[in-house]
Amino acid sequence: QVQLVESGGGLVQAGGSLRLSCAASGRTFSHYAMGWFRQAPGKEREFVATIRWSEGTYADSVKCRFTISRDNGKNTVYLQMNSLKVEDTAVYYCAARYGLGTIASREYEYDTWGQGTQVTVSS
Repeated sequence: QVQLVESGGGLVQAGGSLRLSCAASGRTFSHYAMGWFRQAPGKEREFVATIRWSEGTYADSVKCRFTISRDNGKNTVYLQMNSLKVEDTAVYYCAARYGLGTIASREYEYDTWGQGTQVTVSS
């Protein structure tokens, strides 16, 4: 089982960009589908993006603004966030799911979670 550590969160103005990273331990990272979720204050955690091999799947709210990618050589998955909006403010979580057979967008489909990193977008 992998362990996940997120980084790259912070404070940014609306319209700006941030790149989140999620470093995974273990030697079978390439066998895992990776996802990003987020939880805003007072709201439930929601799906943001997921990646299996190289192509990402996105929530409608972030499509065309966010890009998920992975570097299996570095055991790392990234979330490039552009054109950030105040409503993107949330704690962002990285998640791992063993197996690449399906596109997973539900929390229960993921086995392992990181501790989260705060993203705050100011107006």
